[in-house]
Amino acid sequence: MSAPTFETVQVGNALPPLQFRPLDRTTLALFGGASGDHNPLHIDTDVARRAGMPDVFAQGMLGMAWLARLITGWAPQSRLRRFDARFQGITHLGNALRCEGRVLEKFEADGERRVRVEVRSTNQFGQTKIAGEAVVALP
Repeated sequence: MSAPTFETVQVGNALPPLQFRPLDRTTLALFGGASGDHNPLHIDTDVARRAGMPDVFAQGMLGMAWLARLITGWAPQSRLRRFDARFQGITHLGNALRCEGRVLEKFEADGERRVRVEVRSTNQFGQTKIAGEAVVALP
């Protein structure tokens, strides 16, 4: 797919979806190291169970990073003007997330042509984990 432009993008257009493999402990450890998020709820089973969880689970920012990857795979990061997210569910080990988005609106602001995009990550059971919106400037 070629880079989107304001003329070629239409309201309702879908972004190319991203499908991730099931979440595993290695991914949690690697993201924790890369992000500096060493919260034991994400890496220590005993701590997670004492907190009432069945096991460790994904950092919220990992899921948000995957949604950002969806957006920046569609348009360059330099074009991203805003990105908001609402955490709606815990991403447990074994969840295989799918990130999807679609164009909601085309508009002009601050001398730029922009689009508002809704984004969402869901697991293999259709449960929404993160929902949000982004504003992207398009040439």
